[in-house]
Amino acid sequence: MTDTRVPRRRRFLVCEPRHFAVQYAINPWMHPDTPVDVDLAQRQWQDLIGAYLAHGHTVEAVAPVPGLPDMVFAANSAVVVGGRVFGSLFHAAERRPESTHYDMWFKTAGYDVHRPENVCEGEGDLVWTGRYVLAGTGFRTTREAHREVQEFFGHPVISLTLVDPRFYHLDTALFVLDDGPEENIAYYPQAFSPGSREVLQRLYPNAVLATEQDALAFGLNSVSDGRHVFIAPQAETLAARLDEHGYVPVPVDLSEFRKAGGGIKCCTQEIRS
Repeated sequence: MTDTRVPRRRRFLVCEPRHFAVQYAINPWMHPDTPVDVDLAQRQWQDLIGAYLAHGHTVEAVAPVPGLPDMVFAANSAVVVGGRVFGSLFHAAERRPESTHYDMWFKTAGYDVHRPENVCEGEGDLVWTGRYVLAGTGFRTTREAHREVQEFFGHPVISLTLVDPRFYHLDTALFVLDDGPEENIAYYPQAFSPGSREVLQRLYPNAVLATEQDALAFGLNSVSDGRHVFIAPQAETLAARLDEHGYVPVPVDLSEFRKAGGGIKCCTQEIRS
């Protein structure tokens, strides 16, 4: 089955973790008294960039800014669909200045940027599937933002309620495996409310389901190009299930970023022209 999966070249936006640290606590993973190995984080991040380049993807970078330790988590900066950029309004005051620098990058690159009126944390909670925007709420992005996103993009937005604070963003509990004709996802059911689980079951009856251990290893904070899945090596059960479904797991260890509640997808913004 693997040979039938066709990868699509992606364009990614990233930010070097030069100033990465855990200086405050805005999710259950963050403990300011836990030291961060910045050199290790740099090596792990470089491994991720190398993996993307080795698989034919384009990688562009925003310059890191001193005093913004979470700026490395580029996915939270915006969601881009059809060349249209919907920016971020972070829930935490500590992260709000990041938006200015990402907005400037997009504007310099020739994009118009929509500034949200409601709290919205980019691809952290907004996942483009090829047909829909799956939109998380419960801890960060508001339902009002979901309506704003639908009005901006003109695509159906499916609201999903997150109920486990360990999975505070949608991209910690779900990712898109294929946004083409065989559209499909992987997710951890218990991260969602009962009604949201029913919605996902109806929309994606053939979804790949993750275990709690996979989710805690940030296995669902993965990036897929339709064939290759860049995934935390600790998510062994999920990797095996992906292989059974014809995907090719590409292990990339970003475990140092877990100290801030982040992983592969958190560090990766996709620019969809």
